[in-house]
Amino acid sequence: MTSTSTLPLSGRAALVTGGSRGIGAAVARRLAADGADVALTYVSAEGRAKEVAEDVRATGRRALAVQADSASATDPVEAVHRTAREFGRLDILVNNAGVFPNGPLEDVTPEEIDRTLAIHVRAALLGAQAAAGHMTDGGRIVTIGSNLAERVPGPGITLYAASKSALSGLTRGLARDLGARGITANLVQPGSTDTEMNPADSDKADAQRALTALGRYGSPEGIAAMVAHLVGPDGAGTTGATFTVDAGANA
Repeated sequence: MTSTSTLPLSGRAALVTGGSRGIGAAVARRLAADGADVALTYVSAEGRAKEVAEDVRATGRRALAVQADSASATDPVEAVHRTAREFGRLDILVNNAGVFPNGPLEDVTPEEIDRTLAIHVRAALLGAQAAAGHMTDGGRIVTIGSNLAERVPGPGITLYAASKSALSGLTRGLARDLGARGITANLVQPGSTDTEMNPADSDKADAQRALTALGRYGSPEGIAAMVAHLVGPDGAGTTGATFTVDAGANA
């Protein structure tokens, strides 16, 4: 095992929302490998969240799995405060929890709109607001968006694209609000990524690959590597920025 003192996130504490699977789980594991104690939230997959927490502990870091629904107005805030209480600090927040509403525009309901905006936008804003109260100079906020915020290649994802596009304004605003305190805020926009939500062997995968310049899906670990850069020492001078990791789909 690498000496903790030589790791880039040694002594840091992180919260990853939606960390029980996919990109969130990969981010949680990468931050732990880089030396951070990691808390993660989940809605219903308690067993999977505990598995990720065990992986974190296997690196020698502290771990915490928190049941929290990002559609709630209170759960994201309490998850932040609980993480800070348990670890004695909070340095990194990764707003990752998400859903993928899709289908004909005429079928979109007000309830679905409210829930999607609550999970993607309200939870990220409330979480950042709460986290900023615990962070000191060097704090990091990274939000996971989508390349579909910038280019919509087909019908059926208006609500999803709209909710993800709001995150660019959120990120720029946070950068201005928190910059004087040495806290950065950035946005990572994945493209098609091989997860349970969008597996690379699904019947829709070849069409998605055809849209990319590289002709392939991304990996959760690739997204986690970008997050790790932004929250690590080398990301100190980057804030209010958007990084699209989509194999060139939006090129």
